[in-house]
Amino acid sequence: MCASAGSRRAISFLRQAALLAIIVAASGCATQRETLTLPDLGGWAARTGFLAGADKFEFAARIGVKTTDDGFNGKLRWIQDGAAFEATVGGPLGVGTVRIEGEGDAVVLTDNDGARTELGDVETDLLLRYGWTIPVSSLRYWALGIPDPEAPAETRFHADGLLASLEQRGWTVIISHYRDGGAGQPMPYRLSASNAGTRVRIVIDKWLFFE
Repeated sequence: MCASAGSRRAISFLRQAALLAIIVAASGCATQRETLTLPDLGGWAARTGFLAGADKFEFAARIGVKTTDDGFNGKLRWIQDGAAFEATVGGPLGVGTVRIEGEGDAVVLTDNDGARTELGDVETDLLLRYGWTIPVSSLRYWALGIPDPEAPAETRFHADGLLASLEQRGWTVIISHYRDGGAGQPMPYRLSASNAGTRVRIVIDKWLFFE
């Protein structure tokens, strides 16, 4: 009788374990995002039109920031999901990892200790808080190799028609090198953004676009 009860308990446990495994596997499949290979983007007008509308992507990069008095090298991960973005900067000396996330005018900074602060003027607030800043407002577009459509810009092009540099929102952006970072089309690889007091260098190692 005892052996029979023990067998039933063992069978019940195995069934529950199997059910849990199925649920976990199904959950993983449900949350996995389908990646997208970019189509041939053609000339500048087609490229700008397509990428300006791209709002589900992410990139992983190395970042270097130099100001008049300070600087650091670290990692940058940018996630764009519709109008919402999340930028994680890791490596600033004495700061650790900071996360900037927002949608529209609502932008929140989470510091290395987990404290959350709502930012008004993102670039100015970062500068006042840490002594350095990055061009958060337009970086999603500049990283794609196009101007921010919300502001006027002066642009210059490489011989192959890809954006070489632009001046916009008080920043000068130079894209010195493109490569296929995994999206199927040439995307910015090395770029820099400079204003009166800051120079930001970014090397984008990987791109992912999503349906």
